[in-house]
Amino acid sequence: MRIIVDRTNLLKSLGRVHRVVERRNTIPILSNVLIDADAGKMQLKATDLDLEITETTGANIEKAGATTVPAHLLYEIVRKLPDGGEIILEIDSEENFVAVISGHSSFRLQCLPKADFPELSSGEFSYSFKFEALGLKRLVEATQFAISTEETRYYLNGIYLHVLDDQGILKLRAVATDGHRLARVEIEAPQGSEGMPGIIIPRKTVGELHKLLGEEVDEPVLIELSDAKIRFGIGSVVLTSKLIDGIFPEYQKVIPTANGKKLVLKRVAFSASVDRVSTISSDRGRAVKLSIMPDQLTLTVNNPDSGTAEDQLPVEYKDKAMEIGFNSRYLLDITGQLSGEDVIFMLADMGSPTLIRESETADALYVLMPMRV
Repeated sequence: MRIIVDRTNLLKSLGRVHRVVERRNTIPILSNVLIDADAGKMQLKATDLDLEITETTGANIEKAGATTVPAHLLYEIVRKLPDGGEIILEIDSEENFVAVISGHSSFRLQCLPKADFPELSSGEFSYSFKFEALGLKRLVEATQFAISTEETRYYLNGIYLHVLDDQGILKLRAVATDGHRLARVEIEAPQGSEGMPGIIIPRKTVGELHKLLGEEVDEPVLIELSDAKIRFGIGSVVLTSKLIDGIFPEYQKVIPTANGKKLVLKRVAFSASVDRVSTISSDRGRAVKLSIMPDQLTLTVNNPDSGTAEDQLPVEYKDKAMEIGFNSRYLLDITGQLSGEDVIFMLADMGSPTLIRESETADALYVLMPMRV
C-alpha cells in the first residue's frame, strides 16, 4: 500500500474517526484505525464494538492495500505536521510498519493486519429513510442533556426515538430522562419512517452524531434501522451503532396534565438570575428556592458554608403564593434549550413535577422534579 493524501483532508477525516476509539483498550486492534485504499479513494474506519464510524476521502492511490495503525497516535502526528503539505502512507515490505512521510518528517508506526479488524456494519436494515439534518439536530440537541449516566438503569442511557400518530399527523418524537428531568421534542416524521419500532440510541452514539451534525451538512441524512442497529449516512461519513436492548419506561405517565398554576418568565432574565444566585451554592447542594407571588418571583440560595443569595424578578403569575425548589443546573440546562422570549412553568405544588415549555403549542416540553429546600 502506498497513498499520497492532502494533509488537510486526512486531518479532517481522522478528526472525526479517531474520537470513537477509546484511550484504553485491552484489545489492541480496537486502538487502531483501519486504512483501506483502493480505486482512488481512501476509507478510514474505527470502532469500539458498539459504535463504528467510516469516512471516505479522496487520495492518490499509487498502490492499493489495507492495514490498521494506532488511531490517536496517527491523529496527533498528522495534526502536528505543517499545513498545506502532502502525506505519504506506505507499508514496508514485511507489512509490520507503516511509514508516515511529509516533507523532512518521517515516522514508522507499528500496524496490525486488516483481517484482525472487527466488522460491525454487516446485517440487513429493514427501515430506511432520509431526514433533514436540521430536524435531526433539533431532536438531538433538545434532549441530549437529559440522558441518564446511571449505568444500572441502562435503558435510560440514550435517546428514545419513536413514531406516533398525533391527530392524524405522523410525528417523530425523541425523549430522554434521568429520573430527575425529562425532555421531549417532536417534529413531523419523514417519509419512510412509518411503522419503525421504538429504539434507544446510546449516549456515546448521540454525542458523536451531535458533533457530526454540528458541521455544515447540506444534504439529508440517510437513516437505516434494524432490530439491533442504526446507521446514519452524513455526507462522506457513515456512523453505525448498536441500539440499547431494553424497554424505555412509559414516560407519558410522568408528564403532568393537570398543573393549573401558570408562571410566565422572561427566559434570558430568569437564566441570568438563576446563574447569579447559584454562584454561592456548593457542588453537592445546587438547590435554588423559587418564592412565587402574584407578579413577583424571588430566587434564594442558602449555603451554610458560605452564605446566602437572593434576587427578584417581575413575572406573570395570578395564583396563590407558593414556594418550590429546583436544581439550578437543571434549570439552566432546560432554559438553555429554549429560544423564545418567554418561558412558561405549569406548577401544581412544592412536591409535584413541573411542566416547562415555551408556549402551549411548542414542539418541545420539559418536566422537572422539585427539590427540598
